[in-house]
Amino acid sequence: MTDALAPKPGIHLTDEQRISWLQLIRSENIGPLTFRDLINHFGTADEALRNVPDLAARSGRRNPIRLASREDAVRELERIELLGAFTICMGEPDYPPALRVADSAPPVLTVRGSREVLARDAVAFVGSRNSSVAGAKFTRALASGVGQAGYCVVSGLARGIDAAAHEAALQTGTVAAFAGGVDVVYPERNEGLASAIIEHSGALVSEMPLGWKPRAQDFPRRNRIVAGMALGLVVVEAARRSGSLISARLASEMGRDVFAVPGSPLDPRSEGANHLIRNGATLITSADDILADIAPVAGQSKQASFALEERKAPARLEDPSDNDRKILLSAIGHTPTDVDDLIAHTGLAPGVLQMLLLELTLAGALERHSGNRVSMVQA
Repeated sequence: MTDALAPKPGIHLTDEQRISWLQLIRSENIGPLTFRDLINHFGTADEALRNVPDLAARSGRRNPIRLASREDAVRELERIELLGAFTICMGEPDYPPALRVADSAPPVLTVRGSREVLARDAVAFVGSRNSSVAGAKFTRALASGVGQAGYCVVSGLARGIDAAAHEAALQTGTVAAFAGGVDVVYPERNEGLASAIIEHSGALVSEMPLGWKPRAQDFPRRNRIVAGMALGLVVVEAARRSGSLISARLASEMGRDVFAVPGSPLDPRSEGANHLIRNGATLITSADDILADIAPVAGQSKQASFALEERKAPARLEDPSDNDRKILLSAIGHTPTDVDDLIAHTGLAPGVLQMLLLELTLAGALERHSGNRVSMVQA
């Protein structure tokens, strides 16, 4: 099937298209992967919005699915403008090019600050919120070296390693990804740092609505943006069970380089980074180590200008039968399963299976995972 979000000559969405995109992504049970599938199936966000209620009902949903209204979308865009922020949609020329090809890339980003910094090749930094003095100092040295070499520094504005990376890259360009709305600085103690990032031509980005206060489940979503925007991700001082290791796993799944700073085996803050090194991450002792590894891929993301060209809906969509639904439901369970494996196991045509997955997702019965995997939602 043709990808309606594939690279094309630079085109910006119209105001009406932008409203429809915001409506669609703010609607119930529609995440980035489902959004992309809907656009690819129906051609435009407007056409997808018209078809979503029927798709949700096909898989047994009893209550009507909640769709964001046009009025809600218009109000959100007005609030974004009043804040001095703006939206960038996937496929528009200003959308971060490395993120565009990342797994589950956000269809709509809200941005405060500079557009230009988002177009630059980037290196991500993650690590302990409870960083040591030595860990923060070394992070500043790494981020400063990477920034002076022309790369943007991306992180999540958390305490500790994140803050140290941003501070070191203020003069050369840094981007902070938020788990909440771009008007909700978390933690509050970093409000001054967030303002400094904007003042120094950096940017704050989020896929969440304005006013959204981050929950625990929102931070892994934020982490995938941090990993997706960068050519490589650097881990400094991370516990064995931490969000930093989630970021490293996401970066690895996206094909990004993963770097780790070794630490004392007696320090719990180094356990995660040491574990990554044992399992294949690149050990680094200076910014030069990072620069040498990412040099071969630097600039490649700028070779294509990503833009959206919405199209007319296909003349005929795949229409699954009740028997097709039974076949799929008998094959899928609560364990995440690769979609390609489902196609091979069920014998269903890819278009039919994708439509069935859309139906189940919109009905709230299916959960999507990284790596093109799906599972049924636990009752």
